[in-house]
Amino acid sequence: MPAKNSDQGLEDAAILLMSLGEEEASAVLRHLAPKEVQRLGETIARMKAVPHERVGSVIDKFQSIAGSESMLVADTGEYVKSVLRKALGDDTANLLIERILSESDTSGIESLKWMDPDSVAELLRNEHPQIVAAILSHLEHEHVAEVLKGFTERQRNEVLIRIATLDGIQPSALKDLNEVMGRVLAGAERTKKANLGGVKVAAEILNLLGNSVETAVLDFVRENDHELAQKIMDNMFTFDDLMKLDDKGIQAMLKEVQSESLVVALKGAQPALRERIFKNMSSRAAESLREDLESRGPVRLSEVEAEQKEILKIVRRLADEGQIMLAGGGDEQLV
Repeated sequence: MPAKNSDQGLEDAAILLMSLGEEEASAVLRHLAPKEVQRLGETIARMKAVPHERVGSVIDKFQSIAGSESMLVADTGEYVKSVLRKALGDDTANLLIERILSESDTSGIESLKWMDPDSVAELLRNEHPQIVAAILSHLEHEHVAEVLKGFTERQRNEVLIRIATLDGIQPSALKDLNEVMGRVLAGAERTKKANLGGVKVAAEILNLLGNSVETAVLDFVRENDHELAQKIMDNMFTFDDLMKLDDKGIQAMLKEVQSESLVVALKGAQPALRERIFKNMSSRAAESLREDLESRGPVRLSEVEAEQKEILKIVRRLADEGQIMLAGGGDEQLV
């Protein structure tokens, strides 16, 4: 099936690149925009075989176009400088020359064109809206739209207002912008964000804060985002969730826990959990633990929660070592 007219030029360019060889083709691609590189790459990937006649036709067409163009002057930059200075004088000409022939290094800004929108939003989130607007003005509109989705509503609005009122950028300001991007990018990976934070991390932190704080935090999250609160709860493993451990897991835990710590922690445990603990101890050890619990007077809630946290740390360590398996608040098992 013949190619559509709109794809003809793209296919011709792809064929020409393939005929050049890898080194020459890569040199050409360095001068193209990201979207152009992507389209050419996709076209090349689709072209499994090309008739010899087609290749010859494309090369002949390129030679014809290239042969029809010629250099009028050897150095166009020097020519412009000379003409303007003769016509306008040095002072006025120099002002225009800086704008016309500015070769400010924009490698920092240009690098954003190759980054995914979420990464760009992360990099720019803490910059002043005016700076963000100036930088984003160098990107393709579709790319900018995706980047803005990663901002808060307020920041998105402020940046859009500044983009709308932006009236060009002086070469000196462009240089400053590029330096800003150089600092932002320094020492950071450009295409991949570190695997930090997330629902699971939040759940693990909450597990260590104690019941009272845990409840307050979850209530706050639930008010703002009910779905997020549920996801956090699904990833949490609390002291009461020790009931979900199998007998082998409980026995492994008991080998690591000090008797005094267990007594205090169980003062705040449900009766069913206590019985489950007794069941996995020798009759003599279980009887001794019962007596200690009955003889122990009231214990501060903070002390109970502190000992429960320590036991949960042990349980998570055993899980990380593969000795036991945890089951979170949700259906998914965490190991």
